[in-house]
Amino acid sequence: MVTETFDYIVVGGGSGGCTVASRLSEGQNSSVCMLEAGGDGKNVMIRVPSAVAAILPRPIFNWAYNTEPQPGLNGRKGFQPRGKALGGSSAINAMLYVRGHQLDYDEWQDLGNNGWGWDDVLPYFKRAENNARGGDDLHGDQGPLSVSEQVSPRPIAQDFIKAGEQLQYPSNPDFNGPTQEGFGMFQVTQKDGERQSVAAAYIHPVMDRKNLDVKTRATVHHIILDGKKAVGVAYEQNGAVHEVRANKEIILSGGVFASPQLLMLSGIGPADHLKSHGIDVKHDLHGVGQNLQDHIDYISAYKSPSRDLFGLSLGGGMDIIKSIFEWRNHRTGMLTSPFAEAGAFIKSDPALERPDLQMHFVVGIVDDHSRKLHMGHGYSCHICVLRPKSRGSVTLGSTNVSKPPKIDMGYFSNEDDLDLMVKGFGIMRQVLEAPALDKWRGKELYTENMHENDAIKSMIRQRADTVYHPVGSCKMGDDKMAVVDDQLRVYGIENLRIADASIMPTLIGGNTNAPTIMIGEKCAAMIKGE
Repeated sequence: MVTETFDYIVVGGGSGGCTVASRLSEGQNSSVCMLEAGGDGKNVMIRVPSAVAAILPRPIFNWAYNTEPQPGLNGRKGFQPRGKALGGSSAINAMLYVRGHQLDYDEWQDLGNNGWGWDDVLPYFKRAENNARGGDDLHGDQGPLSVSEQVSPRPIAQDFIKAGEQLQYPSNPDFNGPTQEGFGMFQVTQKDGERQSVAAAYIHPVMDRKNLDVKTRATVHHIILDGKKAVGVAYEQNGAVHEVRANKEIILSGGVFASPQLLMLSGIGPADHLKSHGIDVKHDLHGVGQNLQDHIDYISAYKSPSRDLFGLSLGGGMDIIKSIFEWRNHRTGMLTSPFAEAGAFIKSDPALERPDLQMHFVVGIVDDHSRKLHMGHGYSCHICVLRPKSRGSVTLGSTNVSKPPKIDMGYFSNEDDLDLMVKGFGIMRQVLEAPALDKWRGKELYTENMHENDAIKSMIRQRADTVYHPVGSCKMGDDKMAVVDDQLRVYGIENLRIADASIMPTLIGGNTNAPTIMIGEKCAAMIKGE
Protein backbone atom coordinates (compact mmCIF):
# COMPACT_ATOMS: atom_id res chain seq x y z
CA MET A 1 0.00 0.00 0.00
CA VAL A 2 1.32 3.42 -1.02
CA THR A 3 1.05 6.18 1.58
CA GLU A 4 1.69 9.86 0.84
CA THR A 5 1.55 12.85 3.16
CA PHE A 6 0.32 16.38 2.49
CA ASP A 7 -0.61 19.34 4.63
CA TYR A 8 -4.19 19.33 3.38
CA ILE A 9 -6.40 16.73 1.73
CA VAL A 10 -9.47 17.86 -0.19
CA VAL A 11 -11.95 15.04 -0.78
CA GLY A 12 -14.03 15.81 -3.86
CA GLY A 13 -13.28 18.04 -6.85
CA GLY A 14 -16.61 19.83 -7.12
CA SER A 15 -17.37 23.54 -6.84
CA GLY A 16 -16.37 23.75 -3.18
CA GLY A 17 -13.42 21.38 -3.41
CA CYS A 18 -11.78 22.95 -6.47
CA THR A 19 -12.06 26.37 -4.86
CA VAL A 20 -10.52 25.22 -1.57
CA ALA A 21 -7.70 23.25 -3.21
CA SER A 22 -6.76 26.13 -5.50
CA ARG A 23 -6.71 28.72 -2.73
CA LEU A 24 -4.84 26.55 -0.21
CA SER A 25 -2.13 25.79 -2.78
CA GLU A 26 -1.47 29.44 -3.60
CA GLY A 27 2.16 30.16 -2.80
CA GLN A 28 4.42 27.32 -1.73
CA ASN A 29 3.73 27.22 1.99
CA SER A 30 1.31 24.29 1.98
CA SER A 31 1.03 21.03 0.07
CA VAL A 32 -2.44 20.01 -1.08
CA CYS A 33 -3.86 16.76 -2.42
CA MET A 34 -7.30 16.73 -4.05
CA LEU A 35 -9.07 13.43 -4.73
CA GLU A 36 -11.83 13.24 -7.37
CA ALA A 37 -13.76 10.11 -8.32
CA GLY A 38 -14.45 11.33 -11.86
CA GLY A 39 -12.20 12.38 -14.73
CA ASP A 40 -10.34 15.61 -15.48
CA GLY A 41 -13.38 17.60 -16.66
CA LYS A 42 -11.80 18.72 -19.93
CA ASN A 43 -13.93 16.75 -22.40
CA VAL A 44 -15.47 18.75 -25.24
CA MET A 45 -18.92 17.59 -24.11
CA ILE A 46 -18.33 19.54 -20.90
CA ARG A 47 -16.84 22.56 -22.66
CA VAL A 48 -19.69 22.99 -25.20
CA PRO A 49 -22.41 24.77 -23.19
CA SER A 50 -25.46 23.24 -24.88
CA ALA A 51 -24.09 19.69 -24.60
CA VAL A 52 -25.64 19.69 -21.14
CA ALA A 53 -28.80 18.45 -22.89
CA ALA A 54 -26.98 15.23 -23.73
CA ILE A 55 -25.16 14.89 -20.39
CA LEU A 56 -27.95 15.67 -17.95
CA PRO A 57 -30.29 12.72 -18.61
CA ARG A 58 -27.55 10.09 -18.87
CA PRO A 59 -24.68 8.72 -16.76
CA ILE A 60 -22.12 10.66 -18.81
CA PHE A 61 -19.90 12.66 -16.43
CA ASN A 62 -22.94 12.27 -14.19
CA TRP A 63 -23.67 10.11 -11.13
CA ALA A 64 -27.32 10.15 -12.26
CA TYR A 65 -28.76 9.25 -8.85
CA ASN A 66 -32.34 8.13 -8.34
CA THR A 67 -34.21 8.93 -5.17
CA GLU A 68 -36.31 6.65 -3.06
CA PRO A 69 -39.97 6.51 -4.18
CA GLN A 70 -41.57 9.82 -3.22
CA PRO A 71 -45.08 9.67 -1.74
CA GLY A 72 -45.55 13.34 -2.65
CA LEU A 73 -44.82 12.50 -6.29
CA ASN A 74 -47.33 9.63 -6.48
CA GLY A 75 -44.63 7.12 -5.56
CA ARG A 76 -42.31 8.10 -8.42
CA LYS A 77 -38.55 8.06 -7.99
CA GLY A 78 -36.98 11.46 -8.51
CA PHE A 79 -33.85 11.99 -10.58
CA GLN A 80 -30.75 13.68 -9.14
CA PRO A 81 -27.98 14.39 -11.67
CA ARG A 82 -24.65 15.23 -10.02
CA GLY A 83 -21.38 15.95 -11.82
CA LYS A 84 -18.81 13.16 -12.05
CA ALA A 85 -15.62 15.00 -13.06
CA LEU A 86 -13.38 17.77 -11.83
CA GLY A 87 -15.70 20.70 -11.42
CA GLY A 88 -18.44 18.50 -9.98
CA SER A 89 -21.92 19.66 -10.89
CA SER A 90 -20.52 22.89 -12.37
CA ALA A 91 -19.39 20.61 -15.23
CA ILE A 92 -22.98 19.64 -16.08
CA ASN A 93 -25.16 22.52 -14.84
CA ALA A 94 -26.91 25.29 -16.78
CA MET A 95 -24.06 27.72 -15.95
CA LEU A 96 -26.39 30.31 -14.41
CA TYR A 97 -24.64 32.69 -12.03
CA VAL A 98 -27.11 33.45 -9.24
CA ARG A 99 -26.21 34.17 -5.61
CA GLY A 100 -29.62 34.11 -3.95
CA HIS A 101 -31.26 36.87 -1.95
CA GLN A 102 -29.25 38.95 0.50
CA LEU A 103 -31.67 38.13 3.32
CA ASP A 104 -30.96 34.41 2.84
CA TYR A 105 -27.51 34.87 4.34
CA ASP A 106 -28.72 37.14 7.13
CA GLU A 107 -31.05 34.27 7.98
CA TRP A 108 -28.06 31.93 8.22
CA GLN A 109 -26.49 34.30 10.72
CA ASP A 110 -29.74 34.55 12.68
CA LEU A 111 -29.67 30.75 12.96
CA GLY A 112 -26.44 31.01 14.98
CA ASN A 113 -23.84 31.08 12.21
CA ASN A 114 -21.67 34.06 13.03
CA GLY A 115 -19.83 35.51 10.06
CA TRP A 116 -22.32 34.24 7.47
CA GLY A 117 -24.54 37.30 7.07
CA TRP A 118 -24.74 39.06 3.71
CA ASP A 119 -22.08 41.64 4.54
CA ASP A 120 -19.77 38.80 5.63
CA VAL A 121 -20.17 36.60 2.54
CA LEU A 122 -20.24 39.33 -0.13
CA PRO A 123 -16.42 39.73 -0.17
CA TYR A 124 -16.06 36.03 -0.99
CA PHE A 125 -18.55 36.23 -3.84
CA LYS A 126 -16.56 39.17 -5.18
CA ARG A 127 -13.24 37.40 -4.64
CA ALA A 128 -14.38 34.54 -6.86
CA GLU A 129 -15.92 36.65 -9.60
CA ASN A 130 -14.47 38.09 -12.80
CA ASN A 131 -17.54 39.79 -14.15
CA ALA A 132 -17.46 41.00 -17.75
CA ARG A 133 -19.47 44.05 -16.67
CA GLY A 134 -16.65 45.13 -14.37
CA GLY A 135 -16.31 45.46 -10.64
CA ASP A 136 -18.43 47.57 -8.30
CA ASP A 137 -19.81 47.44 -4.77
CA LEU A 138 -21.56 44.13 -5.51
CA HIS A 139 -19.34 42.53 -8.15
CA GLY A 140 -15.73 41.50 -8.56
CA ASP A 141 -13.63 41.63 -11.72
CA GLN A 142 -10.36 40.08 -10.53
CA GLY A 143 -11.44 36.56 -9.56
CA PRO A 144 -10.83 33.26 -11.35
CA LEU A 145 -14.48 32.64 -12.29
CA SER A 146 -15.60 34.27 -15.53
CA VAL A 147 -19.15 35.61 -15.36
CA SER A 148 -20.41 36.92 -18.67
CA GLU A 149 -23.40 37.81 -20.79
CA GLN A 150 -24.79 35.09 -23.01
CA VAL A 151 -23.07 35.05 -26.39
CA SER A 152 -25.99 34.26 -28.71
CA PRO A 153 -29.32 34.29 -26.87
CA ARG A 154 -32.55 33.51 -28.73
CA PRO A 155 -34.95 36.42 -29.42
CA ILE A 156 -37.74 34.58 -27.57
CA ALA A 157 -35.89 35.18 -24.30
CA GLN A 158 -36.45 38.93 -24.64
CA ASP A 159 -40.10 38.30 -25.44
CA PHE A 160 -40.39 36.32 -22.20
CA ILE A 161 -39.13 39.40 -20.35
CA LYS A 162 -41.65 41.55 -22.27
CA ALA A 163 -44.39 39.12 -21.25
CA GLY A 164 -43.51 39.76 -17.62
CA GLU A 165 -43.57 43.52 -18.20
CA GLN A 166 -47.02 43.22 -19.81
CA LEU A 167 -48.21 41.74 -16.51
CA GLN A 168 -46.67 44.67 -14.60
CA TYR A 169 -43.64 42.79 -13.32
CA PRO A 170 -40.39 44.78 -13.30
CA SER A 171 -37.52 43.94 -15.59
CA ASN A 172 -34.21 43.28 -13.85
CA PRO A 173 -30.85 43.53 -15.64
CA ASP A 174 -28.95 41.93 -12.75
CA PHE A 175 -30.38 39.24 -10.48
CA ASN A 176 -27.26 39.71 -8.31
CA GLY A 177 -27.71 43.45 -8.08
CA PRO A 178 -29.37 45.60 -5.41
CA THR A 179 -32.72 43.85 -5.90
CA GLN A 180 -33.51 40.31 -7.02
CA GLU A 181 -37.15 40.64 -8.02
CA GLY A 182 -38.16 40.84 -11.67
CA PHE A 183 -37.66 39.36 -15.14
CA GLY A 184 -34.32 39.30 -16.91
CA MET A 185 -31.53 37.45 -18.65
CA PHE A 186 -29.20 35.25 -16.62
CA GLN A 187 -25.48 35.89 -16.58
CA VAL A 188 -23.53 32.67 -17.13
CA THR A 189 -20.25 31.09 -16.07
CA GLN A 190 -18.78 31.03 -19.55
CA LYS A 191 -15.56 32.32 -21.03
CA ASP A 192 -15.38 33.08 -24.75
CA GLY A 193 -18.38 30.88 -25.52
CA GLU A 194 -17.19 27.88 -23.48
CA ARG A 195 -18.50 26.54 -20.19
CA GLN A 196 -16.26 27.61 -17.36
CA SER A 197 -16.68 24.97 -14.73
CA VAL A 198 -15.07 25.62 -11.37
CA ALA A 199 -12.29 23.23 -12.41
CA ALA A 200 -11.67 25.31 -15.56
CA ALA A 201 -11.58 28.46 -13.44
CA TYR A 202 -9.65 27.31 -10.38
CA ILE A 203 -7.77 24.06 -11.12
CA HIS A 204 -6.91 23.54 -14.78
CA PRO A 205 -4.82 26.75 -14.96
CA VAL A 206 -2.73 25.75 -11.92
CA MET A 207 -2.25 22.02 -12.43
CA ASP A 208 1.50 22.56 -12.72
CA ARG A 209 1.83 23.78 -9.13
CA LYS A 210 4.40 21.55 -7.46
CA ASN A 211 2.53 21.71 -4.15
CA LEU A 212 -0.81 20.62 -5.69
CA ASP A 213 -1.47 16.96 -6.47
CA VAL A 214 -4.81 16.34 -8.19
CA LYS A 215 -5.75 12.66 -8.33
CA THR A 216 -8.67 11.82 -10.63
CA ARG A 217 -10.62 8.55 -10.83
CA ALA A 218 -9.79 8.18 -7.14
CA THR A 219 -12.70 6.89 -5.05
CA VAL A 220 -12.38 7.62 -1.35
CA HIS A 221 -13.46 4.68 0.82
CA HIS A 222 -13.35 6.29 4.24
CA ILE A 223 -11.71 8.89 6.45
CA ILE A 224 -8.94 7.51 8.66
CA LEU A 225 -9.40 8.48 12.29
CA ASP A 226 -6.99 8.39 15.21
CA GLY A 227 -9.48 8.53 18.06
CA LYS A 228 -11.44 11.72 17.41
CA LYS A 229 -8.89 13.15 15.01
CA ALA A 230 -9.02 12.88 11.20
CA VAL A 231 -5.54 11.97 9.99
CA GLY A 232 -5.99 10.68 6.45
CA VAL A 233 -8.17 8.95 3.88
CA ALA A 234 -8.16 5.61 2.13
CA TYR A 235 -8.93 5.70 -1.58
CA GLU A 236 -9.00 3.38 -4.56
CA GLN A 237 -7.41 4.19 -7.91
CA ASN A 238 -6.84 1.82 -10.83
CA GLY A 239 -7.97 -1.11 -8.73
CA ALA A 240 -5.45 -0.52 -5.93
CA VAL A 241 -6.14 0.90 -2.45
CA HIS A 242 -3.91 3.70 -1.18
CA GLU A 243 -3.71 5.92 1.86
CA VAL A 244 -2.90 9.59 2.00
CA ARG A 245 -2.22 11.39 5.28
CA ALA A 246 -2.83 15.00 6.31
CA ASN A 247 -0.44 16.97 8.50
CA LYS A 248 -3.02 19.67 9.09
CA GLU A 249 -6.61 19.21 7.91
CA ILE A 250 -8.96 17.23 5.72
CA ILE A 251 -11.66 19.17 3.85
CA LEU A 252 -14.62 17.09 2.77
CA SER A 253 -16.25 18.41 -0.43
CA GLY A 254 -18.09 15.40 -1.77
CA GLY A 255 -21.38 17.23 -2.16
CA VAL A 256 -24.79 16.96 -0.62
CA PHE A 257 -25.04 13.18 -1.13
CA ALA A 258 -21.46 11.93 -0.96
CA SER A 259 -20.30 13.99 2.03
CA PRO A 260 -22.81 12.50 4.50
CA GLN A 261 -22.33 9.08 2.92
CA LEU A 262 -18.57 9.24 3.48
CA LEU A 263 -18.97 10.48 7.05
CA MET A 264 -21.26 7.57 7.86
CA LEU A 265 -19.00 5.02 6.18
CA SER A 266 -16.22 6.42 8.37
CA GLY A 267 -18.25 5.87 11.55
CA ILE A 268 -19.44 9.47 11.96
CA GLY A 269 -23.21 9.85 12.04
CA PRO A 270 -26.40 8.71 13.79
CA ALA A 271 -25.30 5.81 15.99
CA ASP A 272 -28.39 3.65 15.55
CA HIS A 273 -28.22 3.95 11.77
CA LEU A 274 -24.51 3.09 11.68
CA LYS A 275 -25.01 0.09 13.95
CA SER A 276 -27.81 -1.19 11.72
CA HIS A 277 -25.21 -1.45 8.93
CA GLY A 278 -22.56 -3.03 11.16
CA ILE A 279 -20.38 0.08 11.19
CA ASP A 280 -18.34 0.85 14.31
CA VAL A 281 -19.51 4.16 15.73
CA LYS A 282 -16.56 6.53 15.99
CA HIS A 283 -18.68 9.59 16.74
CA ASP A 284 -22.44 9.79 17.26
CA LEU A 285 -23.54 12.84 15.24
CA HIS A 286 -27.30 12.84 14.79
CA GLY A 287 -27.59 15.45 12.04
CA VAL A 288 -25.46 13.71 9.41
CA GLY A 289 -27.66 13.14 6.37
CA GLN A 290 -30.65 15.01 7.80
CA ASN A 291 -32.08 18.44 6.84
CA LEU A 292 -31.98 17.65 3.09
CA GLN A 293 -33.72 20.34 1.04
CA ASP A 294 -34.24 20.96 -2.66
CA HIS A 295 -36.04 23.28 -5.05
CA ILE A 296 -39.07 21.28 -6.15
CA ASP A 297 -39.92 22.30 -9.71
CA TYR A 298 -42.66 22.01 -12.31
CA ILE A 299 -42.18 22.57 -16.05
CA SER A 300 -44.73 23.85 -18.55
CA ALA A 301 -43.90 23.21 -22.19
CA TYR A 302 -45.27 24.54 -25.45
CA LYS A 303 -44.87 23.50 -29.05
CA SER A 304 -43.80 26.31 -31.37
CA PRO A 305 -43.90 26.90 -35.13
CA SER A 306 -40.49 28.58 -34.93
CA ARG A 307 -37.28 26.77 -35.78
CA ASP A 308 -35.31 29.42 -33.89
CA LEU A 309 -35.56 27.10 -30.88
CA PHE A 310 -34.00 23.77 -30.04
CA GLY A 311 -35.99 20.79 -31.27
CA LEU A 312 -36.16 17.56 -33.20
CA SER A 313 -36.73 18.04 -36.91
CA LEU A 314 -34.83 17.62 -40.16
CA GLY A 315 -34.34 21.37 -40.43
CA GLY A 316 -33.41 21.60 -36.77
CA GLY A 317 -30.79 18.91 -37.28
CA MET A 318 -29.26 20.91 -40.12
CA ASP A 319 -29.22 23.98 -37.89
CA ILE A 320 -27.32 22.07 -35.20
CA ILE A 321 -24.75 20.84 -37.75
CA LYS A 322 -24.17 24.45 -38.84
CA SER A 323 -23.95 25.49 -35.19
CA ILE A 324 -21.23 22.92 -34.53
CA PHE A 325 -19.02 24.57 -37.14
CA GLU A 326 -19.90 28.04 -35.85
CA TRP A 327 -18.98 27.09 -32.31
CA ARG A 328 -15.76 25.38 -33.40
CA ASN A 329 -14.64 28.35 -35.47
CA HIS A 330 -16.02 31.32 -33.54
CA ARG A 331 -17.38 30.10 -30.16
CA THR A 332 -20.73 31.69 -30.99
CA GLY A 333 -24.18 30.46 -32.02
CA MET A 334 -26.83 28.16 -30.57
CA LEU A 335 -24.32 25.80 -28.96
CA THR A 336 -23.34 28.55 -26.50
CA SER A 337 -26.88 28.57 -25.09
CA PRO A 338 -27.39 27.60 -21.43
CA PHE A 339 -30.94 26.64 -22.52
CA ALA A 340 -32.36 28.49 -19.50
CA GLU A 341 -31.63 31.88 -21.04
CA ALA A 342 -34.08 34.10 -19.18
CA GLY A 343 -35.82 33.89 -15.85
CA ALA A 344 -37.66 35.65 -13.09
CA PHE A 345 -37.86 35.98 -9.34
CA ILE A 346 -41.39 36.76 -8.20
CA LYS A 347 -43.47 36.98 -5.04
CA SER A 348 -46.62 34.96 -4.55
CA ASP A 349 -47.76 37.77 -2.25
CA PRO A 350 -46.63 41.41 -2.73
CA ALA A 351 -46.28 41.76 1.05
CA LEU A 352 -43.36 39.29 1.17
CA GLU A 353 -39.86 40.58 1.92
CA ARG A 354 -38.26 38.55 -0.86
CA PRO A 355 -39.32 36.47 -3.87
CA ASP A 356 -40.50 32.98 -3.01
CA LEU A 357 -40.76 31.64 -6.59
CA GLN A 358 -38.27 31.40 -9.45
CA MET A 359 -38.83 30.83 -13.15
CA HIS A 360 -36.30 29.49 -15.66
CA PHE A 361 -37.30 30.09 -19.29
CA VAL A 362 -35.84 27.41 -21.58
CA VAL A 363 -35.44 27.67 -25.37
CA GLY A 364 -36.47 24.06 -25.98
CA ILE A 365 -38.96 21.49 -24.71
CA VAL A 366 -37.84 19.91 -21.43
CA ASP A 367 -39.75 16.82 -20.32
CA ASP A 368 -38.55 14.45 -17.58
CA HIS A 369 -35.04 15.94 -17.55
CA SER A 370 -34.90 15.64 -21.37
CA ARG A 371 -35.32 11.88 -21.05
CA LYS A 372 -38.66 12.12 -22.87
CA LEU A 373 -38.32 13.63 -26.33
CA HIS A 374 -40.91 15.38 -28.51
CA MET A 375 -40.74 15.86 -32.23
CA GLY A 376 -40.73 19.44 -33.44
CA HIS A 377 -39.65 22.63 -31.72
CA GLY A 378 -40.84 24.42 -28.62
CA TYR A 379 -40.01 26.10 -25.34
CA SER A 380 -40.46 25.49 -21.63
CA CYS A 381 -40.68 27.32 -18.35
CA HIS A 382 -39.79 26.01 -14.90
CA ILE A 383 -41.44 27.24 -11.72
CA CYS A 384 -39.80 26.32 -8.43
CA VAL A 385 -40.52 26.91 -4.75
CA LEU A 386 -37.50 28.81 -3.42
CA ARG A 387 -37.73 28.05 0.30
CA PRO A 388 -39.53 24.73 0.69
CA LYS A 389 -40.67 23.60 4.09
CA SER A 390 -40.32 19.90 3.22
CA ARG A 391 -37.24 18.05 4.43
CA GLY A 392 -35.62 14.79 3.42
CA SER A 393 -32.58 12.70 4.29
CA VAL A 394 -29.51 10.89 2.99
CA THR A 395 -28.88 7.49 4.57
CA LEU A 396 -26.81 4.44 3.77
CA GLY A 397 -28.14 1.79 1.45
CA SER A 398 -24.92 -0.22 1.65
CA THR A 399 -21.50 -0.19 3.27
CA ASN A 400 -19.98 -0.30 -0.23
CA VAL A 401 -18.92 3.22 -1.20
CA SER A 402 -19.48 2.43 -4.88
CA LYS A 403 -23.18 1.94 -4.18
CA PRO A 404 -25.27 5.14 -4.05
CA PRO A 405 -26.76 6.27 -0.74
CA LYS A 406 -30.50 6.21 -0.14
CA ILE A 407 -31.84 9.63 -1.08
CA ASP A 408 -35.25 10.62 0.24
CA MET A 409 -36.03 14.17 -0.85
CA GLY A 410 -39.31 14.33 1.09
CA TYR A 411 -40.97 16.32 -1.68
CA PHE A 412 -44.34 17.79 -0.65
CA SER A 413 -44.12 16.18 2.79
CA ASN A 414 -45.22 19.66 3.84
CA GLU A 415 -48.26 20.48 1.70
CA ASP A 416 -47.58 24.21 1.96
CA ASP A 417 -44.99 23.63 -0.76
CA LEU A 418 -47.64 22.17 -3.06
CA ASP A 419 -50.03 25.03 -2.40
CA LEU A 420 -47.32 27.56 -3.21
CA MET A 421 -46.41 25.70 -6.40
CA VAL A 422 -50.05 25.83 -7.53
CA LYS A 423 -49.94 29.62 -7.07
CA GLY A 424 -46.66 29.73 -8.96
CA PHE A 425 -48.08 27.63 -11.79
CA GLY A 426 -50.95 30.10 -12.17
CA ILE A 427 -48.57 33.07 -12.37
CA MET A 428 -46.31 31.24 -14.82
CA ARG A 429 -49.24 30.37 -17.08
CA GLN A 430 -50.34 34.02 -17.17
CA VAL A 431 -46.85 35.01 -18.27
CA LEU A 432 -46.62 32.28 -20.91
CA GLU A 433 -49.98 33.32 -22.36
CA ALA A 434 -49.18 37.05 -22.49
CA PRO A 435 -49.30 38.77 -25.91
CA ALA A 436 -45.51 39.05 -26.18
CA LEU A 437 -45.28 35.30 -26.73
CA ASP A 438 -48.22 34.99 -29.14
CA LYS A 439 -46.08 34.55 -32.24
CA TRP A 440 -44.08 31.75 -30.63
CA ARG A 441 -46.90 29.83 -28.99
CA GLY A 442 -48.25 26.51 -30.20
CA LYS A 443 -49.98 23.75 -28.27
CA GLU A 444 -49.44 23.60 -24.52
CA LEU A 445 -48.40 20.13 -23.40
CA TYR A 446 -50.08 18.38 -20.45
CA THR A 447 -52.13 21.26 -18.97
CA GLU A 448 -53.99 22.80 -21.92
CA ASN A 449 -57.49 23.86 -20.77
CA MET A 450 -56.67 22.67 -17.22
CA HIS A 451 -57.76 25.30 -14.71
CA GLU A 452 -59.12 23.52 -11.63
CA ASN A 453 -56.72 23.55 -8.68
CA ASP A 454 -57.28 19.89 -7.87
CA ALA A 455 -56.41 18.88 -11.44
CA ILE A 456 -53.34 21.12 -11.40
CA LYS A 457 -52.23 19.66 -8.07
CA SER A 458 -52.60 16.18 -9.51
CA MET A 459 -50.54 17.10 -12.57
CA ILE A 460 -47.84 18.66 -10.38
CA ARG A 461 -47.58 15.48 -8.31
CA GLN A 462 -47.38 13.50 -11.55
CA ARG A 463 -44.61 15.55 -13.20
CA ALA A 464 -42.73 17.72 -10.67
CA ASP A 465 -39.13 16.97 -9.74
CA THR A 466 -35.85 18.68 -8.88
CA VAL A 467 -34.39 21.75 -10.51
CA TYR A 468 -30.99 20.42 -9.31
CA HIS A 469 -30.35 22.39 -6.11
CA PRO A 470 -30.14 19.86 -3.24
CA VAL A 471 -28.45 21.19 -0.07
CA GLY A 472 -28.35 20.90 3.69
CA SER A 473 -27.44 17.30 4.57
CA CYS A 474 -24.51 18.36 6.84
CA LYS A 475 -25.96 21.60 8.11
CA MET A 476 -24.01 24.40 9.72
CA GLY A 477 -25.36 25.62 13.04
CA ASP A 478 -25.25 25.45 16.82
CA ASP A 479 -28.25 23.19 17.47
CA LYS A 480 -28.32 19.46 18.19
CA MET A 481 -28.82 18.55 14.51
CA ALA A 482 -25.91 20.64 13.24
CA VAL A 483 -22.96 18.79 11.71
CA VAL A 484 -20.48 21.67 11.36
CA ASP A 485 -19.92 24.90 13.28
CA ASP A 486 -19.61 28.34 11.71
CA GLN A 487 -15.96 27.60 10.90
CA LEU A 488 -17.16 24.53 8.95
CA ARG A 489 -15.47 22.19 11.45
CA VAL A 490 -17.23 18.86 11.99
CA TYR A 491 -18.47 18.68 15.55
CA GLY A 492 -16.54 16.23 17.69
CA ILE A 493 -13.80 15.47 15.14
CA GLU A 494 -10.53 17.35 14.99
CA ASN A 495 -8.98 18.52 11.72
CA LEU A 496 -12.06 17.82 9.59
CA ARG A 497 -14.13 20.44 7.79
CA ILE A 498 -16.82 20.37 5.12
CA ALA A 499 -16.96 22.85 2.24
CA ASP A 500 -19.84 22.15 -0.10
CA ALA A 501 -23.60 22.74 -0.46
CA SER A 502 -24.35 20.20 2.27
CA ILE A 503 -23.48 22.77 4.96
CA MET A 504 -26.23 25.21 3.98
CA PRO A 505 -28.64 25.36 6.93
CA THR A 506 -31.46 26.61 4.69
CA LEU A 507 -31.88 26.65 0.94
CA ILE A 508 -31.04 29.97 -0.64
CA GLY A 509 -33.45 31.67 -3.02
CA GLY A 510 -31.69 30.90 -6.29
CA ASN A 511 -29.28 28.60 -8.07
CA THR A 512 -26.70 27.01 -5.79
CA ASN A 513 -23.41 26.91 -7.72
CA ALA A 514 -22.27 30.47 -6.96
CA PRO A 515 -23.02 30.09 -3.21
CA THR A 516 -21.06 26.82 -3.12
CA ILE A 517 -18.03 28.55 -4.64
CA MET A 518 -18.42 31.28 -2.02
CA ILE A 519 -18.41 28.58 0.69
CA GLY A 520 -15.16 27.23 -0.75
CA GLU A 521 -13.60 30.70 -0.79
CA LYS A 522 -14.64 31.38 2.80
CA CYS A 523 -13.46 27.97 4.00
CA ALA A 524 -10.01 28.47 2.49
CA ALA A 525 -9.77 31.95 3.99
CA MET A 526 -10.68 30.65 7.44
CA ILE A 527 -8.08 27.89 7.22
CA LYS A 528 -5.44 30.39 6.12
CA GLY A 529 -6.45 32.78 8.89
CA GLU A 530 -7.37 35.57 6.51
